[in-house]
Amino acid sequence: MTVTAETPIATTEAPARLELPPLKLGKLTVDVPVVLAPMAGITNKAFRRLCREYGGGLYVAEMVTSRALVERNDMSMRIISHDEDEAVRSVQLYGVDPHTVGAAVRLLVEEDRADHIDLNFGCPVPKVTRRGGGSALPWKTDLFTAIVNAATREAARGDVPLTIKMRKGIDEDHLTFIEAGKIARDAGVAAVALHGRTASQHYSGQADWNAIAELRESLPDIPVLGNGDIWSAEDAVRMVEQTGVDGVVIGRGCQGRPWLFGDLQAAFEGTDRRFRPGLKEVADSFHRHAELLVDYFEDEGKALRDIRKHVAWYFKGYTVGGELRAALAAVPTLEVLRELLAQLDADAPYPGADAEGPRGRAGSPKRTALPDGWLESRELSAAHKSMISAAELDVSGG
Repeated sequence: MTVTAETPIATTEAPARLELPPLKLGKLTVDVPVVLAPMAGITNKAFRRLCREYGGGLYVAEMVTSRALVERNDMSMRIISHDEDEAVRSVQLYGVDPHTVGAAVRLLVEEDRADHIDLNFGCPVPKVTRRGGGSALPWKTDLFTAIVNAATREAARGDVPLTIKMRKGIDEDHLTFIEAGKIARDAGVAAVALHGRTASQHYSGQADWNAIAELRESLPDIPVLGNGDIWSAEDAVRMVEQTGVDGVVIGRGCQGRPWLFGDLQAAFEGTDRRFRPGLKEVADSFHRHAELLVDYFEDEGKALRDIRKHVAWYFKGYTVGGELRAALAAVPTLEVLRELLAQLDADAPYPGADAEGPRGRAGSPKRTALPDGWLESRELSAAHKSMISAAELDVSGG
């Protein structure tokens, strides 16, 4: 892909150069210390390729449930597929049963399907937390410890680095991140990533970078990565400077903006190059994304249904009429997509701040859905043991 929208930012000062070394994850070296957060329905092979074409980093596939993977569910096997030129095949697992998680890691290692494995303990979605999964799980320290130990043990058999991603806790009265980080370190994880929000916050409010700094200070012997409210390269620089993290994790900030990874690489290299695409460049990227989705799904109809959710993200801040936006959000084929994109003003420039900032729905704080009696003890009760396996969904927890 030829990138033509790279421009410097006007400034009278030299950009700050971060003296941040490459990220070390076991035997792996990530030259640009940036990680694409796994996002359900987003970080498939198509989107990962777009991001990789702009900048370096570690690009993690969509979350897949351990049970579905062990059962070789067709969709789960598609989720963990990688392009031949992906230097590091990175997979994120979700699970609540130590034996199933261990079996899933064993499959990935023995069949040589991953070079890096991440465990999800950060999902705040009610259908996950109400059964004790995701960001609710670290509250049960015995279960959390058993899962991480099982996973690291199996990963070590193939010398595959394993990391975890988590939130601060369930809410401000039930924080788990420091204890969970130490348990994970003692189990032998290669790094810990923290999203600076609680489960109850979902994506609302402001990420707590002070908590990320606290975790960094508490775990001086392994890499700590920061996640939350990184919408620009400048945000990433500020996070590193304020928290001392070894790298940053990018989630919603790159939705509709795969070129953000180019900005991030430039920032970490100490240059002021930034991508400021005009409407034509955005349209070209959107069309390429759709084409790559067709290749990924091997089904044009399914691919075009999938690209629809990206319309608002790609064209945020750009002058695109309401009728045209609605048509793009219902596009049925690549041919129709080309016709619709041809109606855009090819000379429309980058709109500035309107195209930047938060992406997606932040929602509002709400009480986390939990199993009955979940907060009464840090240990798993007999009743909770009997229901915990139901927390594993069919394929992906969202």
